[in-house]
Amino acid sequence: MNLALFDLDNTLLSGDSDFEWAQFLIGKGVLDREVHEARNIEFFEQYKAGTLDIHAFLDFQLAPLSRHSRAELDAWHDEFLATRIRPLISAAARALVRQHADAGHLLAIVTATNSFVTGPIAREFNIPHLIATIPAQEAGRFTGQPRGTPSFREGKVERVDAWLESLGLWLGSFEQSWFYSDSLNDLPLLEKVTHPVAVDADRTLAQVAAQRGWSQLSLRV
Repeated sequence: MNLALFDLDNTLLSGDSDFEWAQFLIGKGVLDREVHEARNIEFFEQYKAGTLDIHAFLDFQLAPLSRHSRAELDAWHDEFLATRIRPLISAAARALVRQHADAGHLLAIVTATNSFVTGPIAREFNIPHLIATIPAQEAGRFTGQPRGTPSFREGKVERVDAWLESLGLWLGSFEQSWFYSDSLNDLPLLEKVTHPVAVDADRTLAQVAAQRGWSQLSLRV
């Protein structure tokens, strides 16, 4: 058995689900545009630059979940998936996932974006496993805080190792392993697999990939 891991934002998606979710809530009037839009853009730029404070970002990102019922959030997400996310999924991205699935590989999305936002997107791709930042819940209502290690930078390696351990496996169990990502933030996990692949990569990752002879490809819409 082989292993295929996929980053989500700006990799399988031609955009960022985190950023789009906040913009979607702003567009619906759930979040105040003047207060949240500039902050959303600021965090997005920090992520791209590799300077994001993940805990400060999660305070910003998860707080809106705690102010609304799960039923209301789920209804909004259905609309979000249809209007904001499906247009960001290219035929090439679906074909790549299908190629690994048809080969019988173990598939997982590994993303820093929280599992409420990304769970339905993983199901849209028919990817059975999701390693994402976990928004804590109490009695079915989000608390606004993360649970456990955020799936970000070195945290992705920790979370992947723990997931495989729960299956009685480790990265060395696989003859071949792939991780597809666009971001310099994912270098720690890219360095752990046998086939690191830079997808529509940012400048830093593209340079590293070129220097190390890693594969590069585009999945853009």
